[in-house]
Amino acid sequence: MFRRIKNIFHLINAFIAVIYYRFPARGLRIIGITGTSGKTTTTHIIYDILRNAGLRVSMISTVKAIINNKNYDTGFHVTTPSPFILQKFLREAADGASKIAIIEVTSHALDQNRIFGIPVEIAVITNISHEHLDYHLTLNNYRNIKAKIMNGAKYVILNKDDRNYDFLKNKAKGKTIGFSLNKLSDVNIVDHIHNINLPGKYNQYNILASKAVAVILGVPEKVIESSILDFQAIPGRMEEVKTNRSYKVIIDFAHKPDALEQVLIASKKMVKNNLIVVFGCAGLRDRQKRSMMGEIAIKLADYVVLTAEDPRTEDVRKIINEISTGCIKAGGIIAKRSDIQKNILNKKRKYYWQIPDRQEAINFVLRNLASKGDLILICGKGHEKSMCYGKVEYPWDERKAIEKALYGSVKTTS
Repeated sequence: MFRRIKNIFHLINAFIAVIYYRFPARGLRIIGITGTSGKTTTTHIIYDILRNAGLRVSMISTVKAIINNKNYDTGFHVTTPSPFILQKFLREAADGASKIAIIEVTSHALDQNRIFGIPVEIAVITNISHEHLDYHLTLNNYRNIKAKIMNGAKYVILNKDDRNYDFLKNKAKGKTIGFSLNKLSDVNIVDHIHNINLPGKYNQYNILASKAVAVILGVPEKVIESSILDFQAIPGRMEEVKTNRSYKVIIDFAHKPDALEQVLIASKKMVKNNLIVVFGCAGLRDRQKRSMMGEIAIKLADYVVLTAEDPRTEDVRKIINEISTGCIKAGGIIAKRSDIQKNILNKKRKYYWQIPDRQEAINFVLRNLASKGDLILICGKGHEKSMCYGKVEYPWDERKAIEKALYGSVKTTS
């Protein structure tokens, strides 16, 4: 009941924002992207394709907004901004050269009516898996909220390989276009598009969803292919941090079970020696996923280090202990930092460490645990610029934390 009342307030707020900014979406073709994983990358790929095709386009994603070629560092923790910020961006886009706007949309934004007054012409749902059940309570509620993006959409682009495809297709009123790794689908992968800078099977799905949008908008095949082949990974998504060490360090925003599993699978194909993953789970968020992520990490990585990731008002040690239940279930054995020096680790066993301080966790991995040929995957923060303890957002930069661990200080630029 409380949430319904709160959502009415959100709707009123969105209604006022639409009027204040004079219905900006009316002058734009809107592409809405939602899904559990892949939203940001898909949004950016679509933007690159349309821009390279000479179309006048703006974009609002987790990482940044690009409005009429002007960049804004959004830093949104919630992906989709408040109605007033969103409508302001759209008004700027409509008043400028843009004819198309691509918007990354979360389930919270859909439930809270943040995109009220923004008619989505092309709706994309990348996939649906376990996430935000602290808010939505059940998977069925969650996928029903995700399906709201299809309301009124002329075109609906869905993942045919996702287990929720039939459910979503039955709800869609617009023309449905399915994408799949199966060559019998409406949109499928072509051999030479595998040669890209985006590793992992999950990125092939992001590419397919993007290609489907481009086809609808009449972008020539050559432009689609060249844009995909030239696409560079976006900040915080399988981003390699260059070092002078003999191991590789990658940061990724993966903070959900499915996303963690996918980046670990992709990383295993790239590693020469041990795969080490560092991650945590956010406080005051879906507790069910914590043990799931611990189990996934132990099964797929060689070493696991559990640490903080926006604990908020929860005790970070309690969060780590809940993740650890999954590690134990998968056969993981807790280890001490001193075990490295003592050289008592059994190579045939899977070990995990509990280091609540994220900087200390990164220090330990890069200074003591990692060796030649290893791949260190640091997950959960990605592009974000802050870490929440209590109710305070403290400055945090994953790249600077890595630099501090390696060199003892952060380099400054003049």
